[in-house]
Amino acid sequence: MSNTRPGGFPDKWLPETFEQDIYNSWLDAGCFRSRPDARRPYTILIPPPNVTGVLHMGHMLNNTIQDVLIRKARMEGYNACWVPGTDHASIATEARVVKMLREKGIKKSDLSREEFLRHAWDWKNKYGGIILEQLKKLGASCDWERTRFTMDEGYYRAVIRVFVDLYRKGYIYRGLRMINWDCEARTALSNEEVIYQEPGEEATLYYVRYELSQGEGYLTVATQRPETIPGDVAVAVHPQDERYRAWIGRTVRVPLVNREVPIIADTYVDPAFGTGCLKVTPAHDINDYEIGLRHQLQVIDVLNDDGTLSPACQVPELIGMDRFEARKKAVEMLQKSGLIEKEEKVLSRIGRSERTGSVVEPRLSEQWFLKMDKLAPRALEVVENQQVRLFPAKFTNTYKHWMENVRDWCISRQLWWGHRIPAWYLRHDRTRWKVAENMEEALELFRQEDPSLQAHHLEQDPDVLDTWASSWLWPIAVFDGFDHYDTTTACFLEIPHDLQYYYPTTVLVTAPEILFFWVARMIMAGCEYMGAPPFRDVYLTGIVRDKQGRKMSKSLGNSPEPLELMARYGADGVRVGMLLSAPAGNDLLFDEALCQQGRNFCNKLWNAFRLIHGWETDASKTQAPAASEAVSWFGHRLHKAIHDLEEQFSQYRLSEALMTVYKLIWDEFCATFLEAIKPEENHQDAATHRAAWEYLDIVLRLAHPFIPFTTEKLFSFIPDAFRSYSGFLIQAPWPQKQPYDAQALQQFEETMEAVAALRQVRAEEKIPFRQPLTVFASQDIPYLAVLKKLGHVGVWQAEKEKPENVRPVVAGKTKLFVLRPGGSLPDEVEKWRQELQYMEGFLEIVEKKLANSRFIQNAPPELVEKERKKKADAEARIRNLRDLLGLEKK
Repeated sequence: MSNTRPGGFPDKWLPETFEQDIYNSWLDAGCFRSRPDARRPYTILIPPPNVTGVLHMGHMLNNTIQDVLIRKARMEGYNACWVPGTDHASIATEARVVKMLREKGIKKSDLSREEFLRHAWDWKNKYGGIILEQLKKLGASCDWERTRFTMDEGYYRAVIRVFVDLYRKGYIYRGLRMINWDCEARTALSNEEVIYQEPGEEATLYYVRYELSQGEGYLTVATQRPETIPGDVAVAVHPQDERYRAWIGRTVRVPLVNREVPIIADTYVDPAFGTGCLKVTPAHDINDYEIGLRHQLQVIDVLNDDGTLSPACQVPELIGMDRFEARKKAVEMLQKSGLIEKEEKVLSRIGRSERTGSVVEPRLSEQWFLKMDKLAPRALEVVENQQVRLFPAKFTNTYKHWMENVRDWCISRQLWWGHRIPAWYLRHDRTRWKVAENMEEALELFRQEDPSLQAHHLEQDPDVLDTWASSWLWPIAVFDGFDHYDTTTACFLEIPHDLQYYYPTTVLVTAPEILFFWVARMIMAGCEYMGAPPFRDVYLTGIVRDKQGRKMSKSLGNSPEPLELMARYGADGVRVGMLLSAPAGNDLLFDEALCQQGRNFCNKLWNAFRLIHGWETDASKTQAPAASEAVSWFGHRLHKAIHDLEEQFSQYRLSEALMTVYKLIWDEFCATFLEAIKPEENHQDAATHRAAWEYLDIVLRLAHPFIPFTTEKLFSFIPDAFRSYSGFLIQAPWPQKQPYDAQALQQFEETMEAVAALRQVRAEEKIPFRQPLTVFASQDIPYLAVLKKLGHVGVWQAEKEKPENVRPVVAGKTKLFVLRPGGSLPDEVEKWRQELQYMEGFLEIVEKKLANSRFIQNAPPELVEKERKKKADAEARIRNLRDLLGLEKK
């Protein structure tokens, strides 16, 4: 697309004919490119989508918001830098590659690690960039030359270097702990990767009898997991529970395996839950594990890593069976033995993997952990003292709760795709390890203890890091921040110029559900390594739901295909549709009709441009009074909109900002201004035509962040003499705030109320629009020429000259009389009576509020002033209504 003015203007808005050309022109001209210079930076880092991903509605919302912000900043003169990239997504990508290999008849277990990774990289290189290409269709103005991947060479090196540094600082340790295990992905999960459905999931509570080892009798234990009974090593009761105090110290036999185990006393047991007796299975419950430590109990792990029953369960019928099938079988066996006392349906809090949806198993495992008590306090402080602002602010309490209750982060994952943990063991002794950036450094460290050791004596830890343990470095690593970081001295030898210039970034746009997963951890990393948080503001979007309130998902079939939407409504139409109902932090109830509304909006602006473009300038023609008034009014209206937009953008109220632009264009510019200045023929006077072009230029600049393709295309057709900028609209200056006359705007609003009232009379009286109205007035009307034109008033006379056959009209504080064919309207009189009754009641409420001294003293001044204005308007309306009804003035 050339940025010079082309010839003829297309009759129709057909986005498919120009969107790609415009985007290519922006790319070719380097419009998105950012390099450090003397300007102030405005930096946004894209939350890197999974390399497995394709564009969905959540991406559409999030990236539309980012693009709106970066485009406005670019026009404001900032050095706008939007850094794109993708995340390697360990669990999701490995699962995708395993599935692909399975379809080819290849098992992961048949491959070496190196062979599997070759397949994974081939898959990534083929499919990994799809989502970024799709974002270009949306109009995303990222600096694509800066695209990063969390496993590219430099980023990989940064992640490993930080691990080594944190280990040397004593923040990272390896230990046997009870962790969350995903049986489907066969990997550990952090606590934050375990999700729960609210209010819970339906489960069955089984009441199982544990018979005394000696003598007659039994204890009844309530459990949801009979398949883990073979792992029981005790039954616990509360020491103060009178029902069982005499039983403490005796033994019972574990059903299914007939193992003799003690009855122990522990204060953890809740006497009110179930029967007050708790089966203790240390290998499969975190609380049971803690009880086991206190009482030095044996640990029996009856599950394999894939969720099948292991030989340790010692029940041949269950060994090798899936845990949920084993549950059914165990219940069947217990029933046959007469040991099931009863079953009960309950709502249970069941943890599921955030990635796979699989029910999570608590499991004892050697894993790597990062101490949070070293990092969390500073990350909490910067949010509490507003160094980092969360929008909306309601999420501050959520953040605070998480940070004050944070536990050590399990950062190792039992996968092959990802950043391999930089720890090396002796092949013959895995209790000894060294952490280093590479094997050569590890070998040097080992040789300090045993000079005879060689490389073949070492093997690297097979696990990889949690995906979040790489993406938490995103704001630093994308600018190569760790290239010159020295882990020996724990400091930067040199800070790259890009990092100095762009860090901290301006705003992060992301979803509330990863506030702790990612946002909090990036703040931790920023404070630890840069001494400052990585961004000033965090804008938290809502979840995209369908119009029934359900979260969009492919399984429900309620998630439209974004590319198809853009093909149907244009990228700009979809952008408007997404933002129309997207207030910060609140869920978006998406309806495809919103995209149609967005398309109509673009088409409306296109037709308005076509109207102005089609006028011929007549230098000999004088400016009509209505045009003069409209030009004066719209200048004030335009600058009020600019003021409103600045306030809305500063608070990230982007849905409101869009509505400001939408109403400005649809209601004020198209429906009012253009109608008021439209010449009877196609010849427009020079002053009005110039004003129309200049106002349109400003309107396009205000609308550009929201509908970039349409506005850029239209901007290219503005005649050179009226253009504010000779280049691309994307680089044109944002309109500057100027004073405006609020009283003039109020007067024009009252005039438009009168126009609306005249139009209503015309409709009710069935007076054709081609027939001018004769109107009588008792007062001066501001913007009278506009009223006459938009209301199609032919004769305007003083009220005293009115004949009998007139219809009184009240519009706000304005009273008019319209000449009509004759007859009276008793219904109209009744309407006035009802309205008068309502307005007098309304006035009474307002007066009571203004008579309340506490309200006057404590309410914000602007709110008090607003109430006073309501009172004055109501009094004026009441006076007019009483006049119409012939009532005496109060």
